[in-house]
Amino acid sequence: MNKPIDWRGTALDDLKAFPDHARKQAGRELRLVQRGLVPTDWKPFERLGPGGRELRISCADGWFRIMYVAKLEEAIYVLHCFQKQGRKTSKIDIEIAATRYRAVIKERGTRK
Repeated sequence: MNKPIDWRGTALDDLKAFPDHARKQAGRELRLVQRGLVPTDWKPFERLGPGGRELRISCADGWFRIMYVAKLEEAIYVLHCFQKQGRKTSKIDIEIAATRYRAVIKERGTRK
């Protein structure tokens, strides 16, 4: 069974703005995550919070990233999608994803 994706903020619109190849690769990778499988190119990104991860997509058009958390049982939370501009992930991109992560955790706490 596929785990649902919960898109946060502008993440879905940002992903839709990726070039065609990067967008299709992102879809394939997210489907793997939904099925509980390991995506092709990812790394832990604990600066977001526990369970934070980063999908990495490299293509002729550049480097693209999807920040998400999949460890929560009800959904995969896609926090932020962006094109990487340099070797290091920008502080702004990290802060956007971390803020959305904190909002997810806060919402989950109020539902219980």
